[in-house]
Amino acid sequence: MLSIHARQVLAKAVLPILILLAVGLVLLGLVRRPAVDGVRLMATDFMAPAYHGLVWPQERAKVWLTDLRGATDLAKENARLREENRALRHWYDVAVALAAENGRLKKSLHWIPETVPQYVTGRVTRDDGGPYSRAVLLDVGSGHDVRIGDVALDAAGLLGRVTEVGPHTVRVLMINDDASRIPVTLATSHGDAIMAGDDTASPRLIFYPQDHHPVEGERVETRGQSTMPAGLPVGTVHYSAPNRPVVVPDADLDRLDIVRVFDYGDDDSQAPDAPGRVRVKKLPQNPMTGPLPFSWLPNFPNMPGRGEQ
Repeated sequence: MLSIHARQVLAKAVLPILILLAVGLVLLGLVRRPAVDGVRLMATDFMAPAYHGLVWPQERAKVWLTDLRGATDLAKENARLREENRALRHWYDVAVALAAENGRLKKSLHWIPETVPQYVTGRVTRDDGGPYSRAVLLDVGSGHDVRIGDVALDAAGLLGRVTEVGPHTVRVLMINDDASRIPVTLATSHGDAIMAGDDTASPRLIFYPQDHHPVEGERVETRGQSTMPAGLPVGTVHYSAPNRPVVVPDADLDRLDIVRVFDYGDDDSQAPDAPGRVRVKKLPQNPMTGPLPFSWLPNFPNMPGRGEQ
C-alpha cells in the first residue's frame, strides 16, 4: 500500500512521464522509421480480429435492416410488377397483331424490302487541319470501303457526310458547317427546304415554300438525294428569331465519340419519259471542236431569224 504522499507524487508525475514517452516515440519514429512501421503493422495484424469482432454486429444489423425494409416494400413491389406485366402483355398482343397485319399488307402489295446498308464504325479524333471549320476525323482502320458522300450518323441522328477519305481516317463535314447544304423535309407542314449550316449549333432552314412555313417543334428528316436516303432523322424546328427557323439537331455535335458511316449507294436510276415528252436531239459533234455551230444547219427560207447565206 502506498501512502497518501506517494500517491500524490505519482499522480503529479504521470503527465510529465506520458509527455516524455510520446516525445520519445515521435523521435524514435523519425530516427528508426522502418522499425516503427514494422511494429505498427504487427500491432495492426494482431488487433485485426478484434476490429472485425467489433464491426461484425454493426454489419449484421445493417443487413437485417435492409431485409426488413425490403420485406415491408415487397407487397408494393409485387403489385407494381403485376401491373407492369399486364400492360406489357397488352402491348405485346398489339405488336403481334400489327406485325401480322403489316405482313399481309406487304404480301398483297408485293412489297420489296429495302436492302440493309453497309456501314463502318469509327472513333472521333481531333481535326487540327482541313478546309472546314466544323469537321471531324474518324479513325476507321485500314481496309475500309468508305467513299466520298457516305452518310455519318451517331446514335441519335444525322451528323454529316464524308468529304475526304484516307487509308485509315475519313473526314466528315458536319451539318452545321458553313459549307453544308442538305435537302430536308418538314414532317408536319409537308414542305421541303434546305438546311444550311452557319457555324453555329443550329443550322438554318432556307428556301422553304412561303405557303408552307416551318412549324415550331416539328420533325425534320432528310428528303433523299443521291447517296443521302430519305427519312433519316435530323432534328426539330425552332424559331430563334421571328422568321428565322433553325434546326435543333438530334445528334450531340459537341460531344462525339463513336460514329457510324453508312454506304447507301449511288442513285443512278433514270426516270421514265412522261407521256407527250419530246426528246431533244443533241447537236452533231465534231471530234475536234465539239458541237457544230448553227451555221452548219441547212438554210430553210421559212426559218425565222435566218438570213441568206
